[in-house]
Amino acid sequence: MTTSRAAGYGSRVERPALRVGVLHDFQRDDGGAAFEWAVRLGIEPVARQGRLPSTIELVHEPAHGGEQPIARAFARLVEQGVLAILGPALTDGALAIRPLADAAGVPCINYAGNDQARGEYLFHFQIGSLEDEPPLLVGDLVGRGVARVGLIQDTSEVGRRLAAFFVAAAGAAGCEVVAHTVVETDGSGAARAVADARAAGAEALVSLGFWHAAQATARELRAHAWPLPALANSALMYGHADPAWALDWEGWTYADTYDEANPRFAALARRAAADGRACGPGEAGAYDIGHLLAEGIARAPELSRVGLRAGLERVKALPTATGRAATVMGFGNWDRGALKGPYLVLREWRGGRSVIHEARHER
Repeated sequence: MTTSRAAGYGSRVERPALRVGVLHDFQRDDGGAAFEWAVRLGIEPVARQGRLPSTIELVHEPAHGGEQPIARAFARLVEQGVLAILGPALTDGALAIRPLADAAGVPCINYAGNDQARGEYLFHFQIGSLEDEPPLLVGDLVGRGVARVGLIQDTSEVGRRLAAFFVAAAGAAGCEVVAHTVVETDGSGAARAVADARAAGAEALVSLGFWHAAQATARELRAHAWPLPALANSALMYGHADPAWALDWEGWTYADTYDEANPRFAALARRAAADGRACGPGEAGAYDIGHLLAEGIARAPELSRVGLRAGLERVKALPTATGRAATVMGFGNWDRGALKGPYLVLREWRGGRSVIHEARHER
């Protein structure tokens, strides 16, 4: 079911609202209300300055179940005359619409983790990164003095790409992958993977892929009382959605995209608390995406899809709620990756809470 909502900013305008699609390629229990809340907060500063030509109406389309539902949802939004589309969120969905966005000439801002999800009209906001997270994890291992690591990846394309970048980064840093085991996305095979790493004399364990494999690995480590450092990619963000899973990952270090010391995130968190809402990496990302969208519209040389593409390319060095305080975002000619600087933040799960990871360089 398609839903749409509109909200005004400042004085009443005569122009019709600008329609922007929101493509949800995973189940949202609230129909996208929390995402829209944060996007609209990101739009607000530009609207208050009077720099938007009209109000913005967000048109939501759910698209679960693979490439065909995503393609149909994309087509429905295009037929409704949207100026741009926010989404998809997942790698498979973002890759599926890459040729569609370019063929239709509709600017899209996806927020998957794959830097292949970029094109002439497909812009990329990195809530996680299959390419940048592995070097971050390797850097932490090297800082700890770990020379031998056991690598566990799942069978997904996400796991495959993460592992490829991890192996390359580890090799460059002189960190040896002494065991590399592939498990199913549901976690099947985790017992064998942990046993392989232990037999190879691994000094730390790294899990790459989706959250089920990391959960199964964590339970195996606990069952065998093997107290070695355990790290993972941003799949462990799932602990924000399910506290029980966060407890399974007690003591694990992982890649996330927010930092309480970032003043813009802190301000967003205060606003969320006042509105009775949670605030984490998803809310920070949606806020920043809304800000990017609004600035792109404000800077567009003409109010059209091709004009918005040019407007987004003119957005430079905007401060973000995502990442550490020094992170900025923007695009450019042939530049479709939004976030620049320290947008990835190492955190760890402690007592069911995500806290900043403090690097410990002693062995």
